[in-house]
Amino acid sequence: MNFRGNHDLRRAGGILQGQRGTKSSGTLENTLCDNLSEKGDHLISHMASPVPADPSAFVSSQELERHIASIEQRVERPIEGIFGPNSITWRINRESALFLGAGRAALLQLAHPWVATALDQHSSLLSKPIARFHSTFRVVFTMIFGTAPQAFRAARSLYQTHTRITGQLPTDVAGYAAGSRYEALQMPALTWVYATLIESAIIAYECVLPRLTPTDREAYYRESKIMAGLFGIAPDTLPPDWTSFQAYIRQMLESQELGVSDRSRIMAHRILTGAGSWVPIPRWYQSITTEILPSRFRTEFGLSFGEARMASAERARRWLPHVYETLPAAMRYVGPFQEAQARLANKPAGFIARRSNKFWIGQPLLPFNE
Repeated sequence: MNFRGNHDLRRAGGILQGQRGTKSSGTLENTLCDNLSEKGDHLISHMASPVPADPSAFVSSQELERHIASIEQRVERPIEGIFGPNSITWRINRESALFLGAGRAALLQLAHPWVATALDQHSSLLSKPIARFHSTFRVVFTMIFGTAPQAFRAARSLYQTHTRITGQLPTDVAGYAAGSRYEALQMPALTWVYATLIESAIIAYECVLPRLTPTDREAYYRESKIMAGLFGIAPDTLPPDWTSFQAYIRQMLESQELGVSDRSRIMAHRILTGAGSWVPIPRWYQSITTEILPSRFRTEFGLSFGEARMASAERARRWLPHVYETLPAAMRYVGPFQEAQARLANKPAGFIARRSNKFWIGQPLLPFNE
């Protein structure tokens, strides 16, 4: 990895208080869709040791405001938002295919003990998983497709929500001891959540659409660092390019900074089966999610991936691209993108955009308007 020195590496991926520093054995095997990056089994003789962290690596309101001010200076047309219609961020995130990566991102976030405990203790994930889905996409899609003022209000709202999320780990998990204190504004956990969203979006996109060129990947990652600032993450503390970002992901997946508890395992199974929601989760979706999950976490989450699941995923990979290319724009593109298009045409969001928004964000229009 090529972070700017050990301090930045610690901020992006380190463990803060309550480290146990243990090691374990395992095999890491990333099985992705056929049109993703090179497959291969990575034999790992031992998990990487936890990385010492700077205990001051917290997001402050002053830092967030500095990031917002920096982004605001670069925005030419606030009505287009912080990215705009010509950005690769719009091109990728307008696709409803991104839903294919939502399960993967959610499970990898649960693999971080701080995140899993915070979700268990402070969210409605178990009782109202759809509400949790809506709250996540409501903020993310507003940051991407809302006006610049909407994106900035979404960032401030997210920060205020995070200030109230704090607690202690109830049990030992991976490199963390029971009683370790967590806060949602800790940089390592925020960085990991951001990373799962960015990587899973590309994986989902490439499951049904042509693989991105190296130039497009770099452009998407470069733009994603702008949105990281709205999470409170300083862009210059992140890996400088896509290759380094992938190295960071691998380091995390191999480390004791991630680990699955009994409680997070229960939450993962409820997410994959749709327990507590009115939306049934198709078997093929469960199979795809399991396949694109790193094998270490298939094992730790207790997800079987035998011949039947493999066959189900393979069938889905064959028919999904063909079905997807036949979808009309109203179904293929997410409601927030359609709303943004209407806004730029000086028109109100239409009926289909509003209905799509209800699915994606739980309400007919993007929030955080004045």
